[in-house]
Amino acid sequence: MDSSTTTAGGLESAPEAPHQDPPNHSRALQVDFSWRKFNTVVTEKDDPDSKPVYIVGFNTLHSRIVFKSAADDSQFGTGNLHAISINTNGEIHGKNYQLKALKRFKTSYMHLSHAYSDSDTPVPMTWTSSANFTQWDFVCLDEQQNPVAKFSANIWGLKNLGNIEFLGPRAGNAAAREEILVVGMTLYYTMLVRTSSVLSLFGAAFSNPGPIKQHETKNGQEQIK
Repeated sequence: MDSSTTTAGGLESAPEAPHQDPPNHSRALQVDFSWRKFNTVVTEKDDPDSKPVYIVGFNTLHSRIVFKSAADDSQFGTGNLHAISINTNGEIHGKNYQLKALKRFKTSYMHLSHAYSDSDTPVPMTWTSSANFTQWDFVCLDEQQNPVAKFSANIWGLKNLGNIEFLGPRAGNAAAREEILVVGMTLYYTMLVRTSSVLSLFGAAFSNPGPIKQHETKNGQEQIK
């Protein structure tokens, strides 16, 4: 699959590549909100001296979450928040993705993954959740329904928003970590919007939940709807 893009001058540029695997990386990331900079800082959880790995910002004008590398400030992902629709979408390394609800009134979502695929064809990944009084867990399952990641969000956290734990053979893969970070945090903020907006109730009532169909993709990329 050719995922190159065309510049304004008509020249093709090489597809954006995921960032290199950091040496001695941990299997978990810590997500903290910086009140001073008013953005979210992602560090290696098991390294107390870890420098920021990723920076997550919010574009208020477009209701969009923006994910950047802390090393060079390059953008590698986005997530869009919608006031009514319970589905969402965005981009990871130049490829569109769709995060589609499988149920109307339950946290059950699906996205197609390039990072967890062994070919050019993306594979289906599903998200479920559970919560108690202090923690909201979002679990990502692979095509065989094996857990590959868990985003544990602190419901009452003012600074520490939560942790992302990676599981399985791709736990240390940079592309997989960045995909999970983008999709997982986009799902988290989507659910925050859903639980606080009356409009989302109408969106759920008139939605068409279910798996992403093959006709919803084109040239290996998901169509934003």
